[in-house]
Amino acid sequence: MGMEMRDFLAVSGPRDVLEVDWPLFGELCRALALRIARDYEPELVLGIAKAGVVPAAVVASMLGCEFAGMSITRRTAAGRPTLVSGPPPTVRGHRVLIVDETCDSGDTLKVALVAVRKLAPAEVRTAVSIKTGGYEPDYHALQTQSFIILPWDREVVVDGHLTIRPEYAAKLEELEKD
Repeated sequence: MGMEMRDFLAVSGPRDVLEVDWPLFGELCRALALRIARDYEPELVLGIAKAGVVPAAVVASMLGCEFAGMSITRRTAAGRPTLVSGPPPTVRGHRVLIVDETCDSGDTLKVALVAVRKLAPAEVRTAVSIKTGGYEPDYHALQTQSFIILPWDREVVVDGHLTIRPEYAAKLEELEKD
């Protein structure tokens, strides 16, 4: 990573916000793909929808792998993740890499791992763009305790206009008060 990223991480604390822009996202994907390629050759990259499919598709393309998605959701922020749509049957007998955008507790990756392992892959590993908590995926591009705002997730359409996602606006306002 470039000097600017190292400098930012050296001074960032648990209450900071890391707004990932598209160029930084590209660098994170490149770093992640390089780390994976050093000791693993997945045949299928499986992205966790919604946000995990974005880095997963990029990493799959960079590694020259097939790509597929699965969907895991939380009904509430504090709720446990649940499987909405599982992995494709093509994971059977193949080396699989599960990719999500961030990882804190690992609960989402654990649900994905259980679903994938039921289909008997040859091997399965996990990767995230940004590791924010104690769970240890097999690969990550960046580790921080900052609150993360992703470029594809920053704005939403409300009444026909783009606006900052309400929960992000609330978090930014909360951090400004501290």
